[in-house]
Amino acid sequence: MLKQRIITALILAPLALFAILFLPLFSFQLVIAAIIGLGAWEWSSMSGITRTTTKYAYAILVAAVCVCLSILLPTDLIWYQGQLNSLYIYILSAATIWWAISFFMILGYPKFSSIWYCSKVLRGIFGFFTLIPTWVAVVSLRTSLYDVDPYYGASLIFYVLGIVWAADIGAFFVGVKFGKHKLRPRVSPGKTYEGLMGGIFASSAIIAFAALHYQVDPSRIWLHVVIGALTVGVSALGDLNESMFKRCAGIKDSGTLLPGHGGIMDRIDSLTAAFPIFAFCYVMWMA
Repeated sequence: MLKQRIITALILAPLALFAILFLPLFSFQLVIAAIIGLGAWEWSSMSGITRTTTKYAYAILVAAVCVCLSILLPTDLIWYQGQLNSLYIYILSAATIWWAISFFMILGYPKFSSIWYCSKVLRGIFGFFTLIPTWVAVVSLRTSLYDVDPYYGASLIFYVLGIVWAADIGAFFVGVKFGKHKLRPRVSPGKTYEGLMGGIFASSAIIAFAALHYQVDPSRIWLHVVIGALTVGVSALGDLNESMFKRCAGIKDSGTLLPGHGGIMDRIDSLTAAFPIFAFCYVMWMA
């Protein structure tokens, strides 16, 4: 299993670096749409959908929405005079509302889950609110200040990836060593409050480095720290959200597309919350 994980990571990491750094913007949007489509295929299983044709239809629909957005809004119009297009702002705003709702769904699980637990349609809609804003967030960040610095947006994406991955690693080791108080045992028994705090602490070094790298005004450093910590905290919510829906569907992994890692959603669950929330905060207060 470990060997498979390492081989898969060694293959995917260079491909991800190439896509983020060197793909033309429109091609980048299509690649991210394809990844979101694969995530939608797995989400259909977590929604309780079993018919193959329906799963294909769901995945294609989610990916098609992303592609239509990329065609409807050319890359040079995503940002105009330093402002993100209002359509994308609305989508990111809807994502913040969805993650607030998800937070309370997780808190109330399974006691108050009867409203949506048996509804494949509702769980499918939740997938739209989870996956499409992720695409919008990644594209919004990648195209930010592109005319000034083609790699600035890539650095924002790497920043989010860095703090989330650092948080995952920190949460794992601190949770294994010191974890005693379960975060939400009925959703994900392995998550602890100690692990969450360890993850936030582990990511703080990257948050501090980023503040120096972007030459943040000292009076605004606190804002970057708060947004970074919020992004890390919300990434744990994304993990718990996927665990909750997998538990509802009675499955352990979201899929088998990534040998040794499970499915696409098992790898991007934290990012589906982190990217939209960070992008929303970035647009509102940091751009």
